[in-house]
Amino acid sequence: MILPIGNHAAQMELRAAISGGTSHHAWLFTGPQGVGKASFARVAALRLLAEAAGEPGLTGDFDVPLENPTRHLVAAGSHPDYRELIRLPKEAHKPDQDIARSISVAQVRGLQPLFATTPSMSPRRIVLIDSVDDLERPGASNALLKSLEEPPSETIFFLISHAPGRLLPTIRSRCRRLRFDPLSPAEMATVLQPRLPDASSVEVAALIKAGDGSPGRALGYAGLEMAALDNVMATIAKDGDATNAERTRLAKQLAPKAAQPRYEAFLDLAPTFIAQSSVMRTGPSLRVALDAYERARALAVSARALSLDQQATVYEMAGLVASLARPD
Repeated sequence: MILPIGNHAAQMELRAAISGGTSHHAWLFTGPQGVGKASFARVAALRLLAEAAGEPGLTGDFDVPLENPTRHLVAAGSHPDYRELIRLPKEAHKPDQDIARSISVAQVRGLQPLFATTPSMSPRRIVLIDSVDDLERPGASNALLKSLEEPPSETIFFLISHAPGRLLPTIRSRCRRLRFDPLSPAEMATVLQPRLPDASSVEVAALIKAGDGSPGRALGYAGLEMAALDNVMATIAKDGDATNAERTRLAKQLAPKAAQPRYEAFLDLAPTFIAQSSVMRTGPSLRVALDAYERARALAVSARALSLDQQATVYEMAGLVASLARPD
């Protein structure tokens, strides 16, 4: 496992707490989706389990050699002192099909037999939940809360959350929070370029902008011609598209079923584009941008929840982008 790029301070905070013997029994990893929270949690879990087992050859802060036995067990999903809860496929024999909407109460309660025994390979056990936002309510959340209130001996919880404000306050209050921030453009480039060797520099730059500090989000847009979408929005925002020609053309491009991935990306990208455009604004111009952002975000939610007509939605969203051209 490779240590994620960025958020070095958060990584070292956990390292210091563990090394100093002051680790909390539950850590809440918070921050935007796709910035490396879960990736780091898995790296940290592997290292902590290997350390607790007293295995040789551990160097640096989080390195674990490829030949390490703990690494092999975790990779095979057979380490007796490590559990990871994620949303599962709706049908176990079809792992590539639809994923369940939540982590079920049965999954959380399934940890109890583990907690009833002592750790097998070391004095330490780790449970990772990715993400705790996905816990089925109220059952799964309450089941987890019980374990946090009466923590099993030698167990550390790593809880991943993209929206901690939505969690039960009682869950938040029993965790030590570890904050992960969006990555800088330079860090984004370091992550994206090796993973997209065939992408042009223009497309990578557009992905960095669209990702808004989240490499995971940016990689989800790969291959969707984000530079073209960014360019047309920049044109509309600059001149206001008085004849409606640009927004009409864009709406027709994103309406067909074959364009569904780009349409979904546009629903995400347009509010982000508007938010980014507001940074240098003041006075009435800023109020226009903030209003457009709120309306764009609400439209994106409604478009998905209500399956709104795609062409009409794109046209309306592009109109909100066009509103940025209004003078102060």
